[in-house]
Amino acid sequence: MALLNLIEPNEATGKVAEVYESMIKGMGFVPNAFKVFSPSPHLLESQVKNLFYFSSHKTLSGKLLALTRLLVSTDEFCEYCVGMNTGILMQYGILPEQLTEVKKDPSKAPLDEKELALLLFVLKVVKNSNGVTKSDVDAVRAHGWSDADILDATFHGTAQVGTDRIFNAFKIEKEG
Repeated sequence: MALLNLIEPNEATGKVAEVYESMIKGMGFVPNAFKVFSPSPHLLESQVKNLFYFSSHKTLSGKLLALTRLLVSTDEFCEYCVGMNTGILMQYGILPEQLTEVKKDPSKAPLDEKELALLLFVLKVVKNSNGVTKSDVDAVRAHGWSDADILDATFHGTAQVGTDRIFNAFKIEKEG
């Protein structure tokens, strides 16, 4: 049971009700991953806007983003996000055995060279942001990534750390 009082769709009013309604139209339900933000309508709306932004990103693939979330969440011991992103990645055709291997060695992620370079860069930022150098950024640029892409991917990975910690702290449960 979550440690915060989460607002259920049938209890929602105002901005929370508006956001929930758009989620139900788009996804068919409101995941607990979003309900956790319901006590703060501003944060809930921000999370949903980020979801829609990244889910329709022009250059960062859904597979790259899900692998980023999975690997960050694995390090953060966030069972909710590991489970959710494992399911997403299985929809991309990645087998559980492959995911076990990728968790041990992210350089084995089933991505092309360009996406793999960006994934490994983001993981470096998450693990040791002070260790990032100009040559690290230049190496990612050399794979054809724009600064906007690099920043978006890095934001996505670093934001996942905070999200994982919120989910862990407030004991967010899996759906079902």
